[in-house]
Amino acid sequence: MSDWPDGRNGGPGERYGQGSGSPRPESARAMPHVRRPAPPQSPPRIPPQQGQGYDETPGYDSGYNTGQVYGGGNSGGQGGGRGYGGGNGRGGDSGYVQGRPAPDWGRRIKVGALTLVVVLLAVSIGTYFWADGKLKREVDLSKVIERPSEGDGTNYLIVGSDSREGMTAEDKKKLHTGSAEGKRTDSMMILHDGSNGPTLISLPRDSNVEIPSFVGSESGKKFAGTGRTTKLNAAYAEDGPELLVRTVEFNTGLRIDHYVEIGFGGFAKIVDAIGGVELDIPKAFKDKKSGADFQAGKQTLDGEQSLAFVRTRYAFAGSDLDRTKNQQKFLAALASQTATPSTILNPFKLYPTMGAGLDTLVVDKDMSLWSLGNMFFAMKGVTGGEGTSMNIPLSGQSVNGNLVWDKDKVKQLVEQLKNDEKVTVKDS
Repeated sequence: MSDWPDGRNGGPGERYGQGSGSPRPESARAMPHVRRPAPPQSPPRIPPQQGQGYDETPGYDSGYNTGQVYGGGNSGGQGGGRGYGGGNGRGGDSGYVQGRPAPDWGRRIKVGALTLVVVLLAVSIGTYFWADGKLKREVDLSKVIERPSEGDGTNYLIVGSDSREGMTAEDKKKLHTGSAEGKRTDSMMILHDGSNGPTLISLPRDSNVEIPSFVGSESGKKFAGTGRTTKLNAAYAEDGPELLVRTVEFNTGLRIDHYVEIGFGGFAKIVDAIGGVELDIPKAFKDKKSGADFQAGKQTLDGEQSLAFVRTRYAFAGSDLDRTKNQQKFLAALASQTATPSTILNPFKLYPTMGAGLDTLVVDKDMSLWSLGNMFFAMKGVTGGEGTSMNIPLSGQSVNGNLVWDKDKVKQLVEQLKNDEKVTVKDS
């Protein structure tokens, strides 16, 4: 019988091996096959400490496994052993714990920014097609014959009609529009958008003009010019927008690039959609026909009041000429107060405003949303430092009371517009 290192002999009740109940492990001499090298990539073997259950003789290494587990799993020696292959022994050294990687904030910001761009792009594209589908492209300028040559810049003919389309009997009463059938022009303006600032020119509806030869917009039949003269708004009443464009081009020599028309109802809805338009009215006035009743000073006009303001002419000494000035003033204020971040960036104001305007706008077949937007911002710029607003130059009245244009000044004005020069012509 071999002696144990302490000089004790194993008694008959002592059992050997890994399952032994003996408080001491078997010697390396008794079980040399137990020695095994540590698996690759495992933490370094920690030397046994006092009280770990095997021989503490200096310089002696039994190589005995003291609770170290060589498989996978989360178990370990109860006395402080550490499991190689994945598990940490309980009650002892916790082993190597891999920390959670720090967040990659740069990548997160890039992904967030890309997502925002995609969302904004999708909304913008959706809005474009929604708005584009609302435009009523009903005016065909290809039917206009004998047109002047093109010039620099872009010329818009902006028409306010007295159309009551879509209005209820209550609306007509509230807005003082009457119930006349059909539609006529209530105001006409040329807006030139060029490199020297926008120019807005009002064409009084009582202007004395010659009706030239034209092709009927519906019949396609050509009507020869007879030299007859009449009020400008009669051209619209006779054959609609196409004849109006033909008449304006013939009497001015200026080519019209785009046509835009809005009726009474749409005008009032746009104003209400943006929450009203602030104006400074220099002098109080009333007019029963239009429903106007204004005090002097700054005030915010709703849709009903705005329509009354731009339609009033009988309350002024200059009648239609004073009215055109008020129309220019109001439209510039409307554009200026609509094209603001509080409207453009607020979908709860932007979509109602666009919907109210686009539902009632009538434009030419070649009008794009881009061109319409340019017109809108040019209108806003009329009151800016480089903008100009004026009436068509007049020389007096005809025998029938119509307003006669000053031909020399009109010719000079048109040349400046065609060449996109700074307008120096005065309307009086």
